[in-house]
Amino acid sequence: MAAVSGLMWRPLRQVSGLLKRRFHRTAPVALQVTVRDAINQGMDEELERDEKVFLLGEEVAQYDGAYKVSRGLWKKYGDKRIIDTPISEMGFAGIAVGAAMAGLRPICEFMTFNFSMQAIDQVINSAAKTYYMSGGLQSVPIVFRGPNGASAGVAAQHSQCFAAWYGHCPGLKVVSPWNSEDAKGLIKSAIRDNNPVVMLENELMYGVPFEFPPEAQSKDFLVPIGKAKIERQGTHITVVSHSRPVGHCLEAAAVLSKEGVECEVINMRTIRPMDMETIEASVMKTNHLVTVEGGWPQFGVGAEICARIMEGPAFNFLDAPAVRVTGADVPMPYAKILEDNSIPQVKDIIFAIKKTLNI
Repeated sequence: MAAVSGLMWRPLRQVSGLLKRRFHRTAPVALQVTVRDAINQGMDEELERDEKVFLLGEEVAQYDGAYKVSRGLWKKYGDKRIIDTPISEMGFAGIAVGAAMAGLRPICEFMTFNFSMQAIDQVINSAAKTYYMSGGLQSVPIVFRGPNGASAGVAAQHSQCFAAWYGHCPGLKVVSPWNSEDAKGLIKSAIRDNNPVVMLENELMYGVPFEFPPEAQSKDFLVPIGKAKIERQGTHITVVSHSRPVGHCLEAAAVLSKEGVECEVINMRTIRPMDMETIEASVMKTNHLVTVEGGWPQFGVGAEICARIMEGPAFNFLDAPAVRVTGADVPMPYAKILEDNSIPQVKDIIFAIKKTLNI
């Protein structure tokens, strides 16, 4: 009241303007949120929304997760819903699948997807095939999530990309976020989905902050599974990628823009089901295609995109052969210089784009 009373003897128009400035509510602004915190926020909101949701995995509870993705959730929800497991992927993945069949909605964290090979029978034979084999009577609403692909200095056994492995299997949905918006929206959609969903994160992206728009801050925010996003509009060439390499593609596009080449960069977001409509529409516009991924070339995500383009309506619009940029066809070396040469770098993407455009 004191703030208002001091204005009593001023002209009405002046008072109105002062009050508007003094009591005006500012519009929500975009925050800077790391991928780690975005996943944490998404899981927290879904745990709060649905008491059937629970998280289990190695070190997810008292230690707050090996990468601190589950930070604070054990303190908030307790032992019943945030469960530390023994180092036995086959065992706790099987427990999670059984819980999903019984009506719960488990989030099964693998400390790295390389360890999911210990549990791949549960993921494929128990989770992915049950809805089909039961004639649609038994759904398996489960999320398998954790870091995927190359990290740094962890050598051959901890650096594989499983996008093509799990994307190969009918019955699974496979998502692969790049930024914080992707991560929160996709983890929430995955938890709510009635099918088994594999969410392939990236360890090197966990600590990277991204602008978090106001709509992503809502508890109702979802990123639809099966829908890609055009991160940058362009007219000369389509560049399709997923996970961490999306950032490399945007860097390459920024460099090439200074040379007059405008790249259209597509963030796939989902590996299976693949959003070919968005990719085809872009190729029909740009007449050129480059795919970029961190995984191995043979039978990879890029190979599937190229095959579908060849089989579909966009093939006749191509002015040059599609080109794939992939990880090297070798087990990941330990030495840093060799590691850097085994995964796609910005310079490799620029080289492939110029090769495709013949410049």
